Amino acid sequence: MVKDQQGKGINLKGKKLGRESVGTLSPCRLVSLSSSYTWCERLARQQAGNFYHAFRLLPAPLRRAMCALYAFMRVADDLTDGPQEIADKRLALAEWRQQFEDALAGVYAHPLHPAFHHTVKHYGIPRRYLEDVLDGVGMDLDTDHYDTFTDLYRYCYRVASAVGLACIHIWGFRNEQALAYAESAGIALQLTNILRDLAEDAARGRVYLPRQDLERFGYSAEELRQGCYDDRFRALMHFQVERARGYYEAAAPLAELLDADGQTVFLVILRTYRGLLEAIVQRDYDVFKDRVRLSRWRKLWLAAQVLPLRWGWLQS
Repeated sequence: MVKDQQGKGINLKGKKLGRESVGTLSPCRLVSLSSSYTWCERLARQQAGNFYHAFRLLPAPLRRAMCALYAFMRVADDLTDGPQEIADKRLALAEWRQQFEDALAGVYAHPLHPAFHHTVKHYGIPRRYLEDVLDGVGMDLDTDHYDTFTDLYRYCYRVASAVGLACIHIWGFRNEQALAYAESAGIALQLTNILRDLAEDAARGRVYLPRQDLERFGYSAEELRQGCYDDRFRALMHFQVERARGYYEAAAPLAELLDADGQTVFLVILRTYRGLLEAIVQRDYDVFKDRVRLSRWRKLWLAAQVLPLRWGWLQS
């Protein structure tokens, strides 16, 4: 999914999120719907970072729904990270997929399941988007590189665009054109994530930049792992940034097709990640020295900018 923070687990009342949390709640000890939403909100508050400050602009029912959706995807994503063997990760993800099927049938095995099921049912989120996300998470277990941008696009669609397509069902949208714009938004955000996290991902053996792009600029995956920062790398990064900017532009019309509450959260998220992309440019594409971040005050300013829209004073 579109990731925000790179912590690979979170301690909630002594239980680490991830492989250990799957299947720990038996059907006879199910939490209430209210408690389930509380669990999801606590997770989102602690882990969602760039997303949660946008979620807070939503009315309580929509905020809780977004937290439930985020929690489901966060757990799935965490199952494929960490030091476990690939076979163990595959098993954990397979278990989570089965529990996803069961949850949508009303059989719960995790504290987030009641809230997740209620959200999917209440807002009519097509299950194919959730299945796409799980397929995307599984791709990180099957490959550590992509040959072409077409290959990378498929990954970005599954882990990010499908998330956005699920989100707009919560936010509310006015016509089917919104689907194409939401797809572009997901690609833009995921490309930004990839550029921001190049060094960290390379250190973990994952190179998301397409091999064809690396070859075009005479730069290698090994040089990326070594943190080679030179004119070739800057040219490569400029090319990637321009591609991402194109998807941001393609996604912009989505705001006009969303209900007012959805407009506010979408604009904050889009502007936050666009800000991250431009911060990469401002440091001359050097993503090796430290992680690109927006300050807390910058995030608050971005949120404040949409408050008049949230209150009905302005149109997007």
